[in-house]
Amino acid sequence: MKSEQLQILSKKYPHLFNQLTDSENGNITSVTQFSEAVKQLIKLCGDDPERDGLLDTPFRVLKAFLEYTEGYNVDPKIHLEKTFDIHHKGLILIKDIEFYSLCEHHFSPFFGVAHIGYIPKEKITGLSKMGRLVEGYAKRFQVQERLTTQIAEAIEEELDPEGTIVVVEAKHMCMCSRGIKKAKTVTTTSSLLGIYENRPDLRAEFYSLIKTQGSK
Repeated sequence: MKSEQLQILSKKYPHLFNQLTDSENGNITSVTQFSEAVKQLIKLCGDDPERDGLLDTPFRVLKAFLEYTEGYNVDPKIHLEKTFDIHHKGLILIKDIEFYSLCEHHFSPFFGVAHIGYIPKEKITGLSKMGRLVEGYAKRFQVQERLTTQIAEAIEEELDPEGTIVVVEAKHMCMCSRGIKKAKTVTTTSSLLGIYENRPDLRAEFYSLIKTQGSK
């Protein structure tokens, strides 16, 4: 990898390089090995890694993966630390939170929306914090089931609500574009905690609201 490319990476991701002094040690060696591995992958797929259009592909792939997995750099629960003592005993629903993630089995994208509902006891948090929470867990090597559970459990732990419900709907490219190739398939997962476990009426309210189209 070119020295200027390493400089770009070290500026954007200083946590990877800020303790390195020797180019033969640590993450710089890993970066070099990764670049060579991508070149070998290109060869295995039948192309020439030295041709013009692919010369910088190893660098671009590494930079992309570091961006795809930025969620490892911060504990997503930190976004819920700022709370407000506001008296509200009803459902708070944030729906259609877009996310993009990587399937840990194939490193293939899966993407969709998350719907989050909770009934507070004493604490609420800013609406945008839920988007950051979802993004923090999505920007990792993931499976949808774990993603759904992690979001719900973080809300339970940090906000201590009466109940939490999370539904995630996603399309998986490892199923849509390869293997069985069912392009229209959508996977839905849910996590129910607190009073949502035993209150079908509250679950019905949530499911009804996430199906409601907003005003245009």
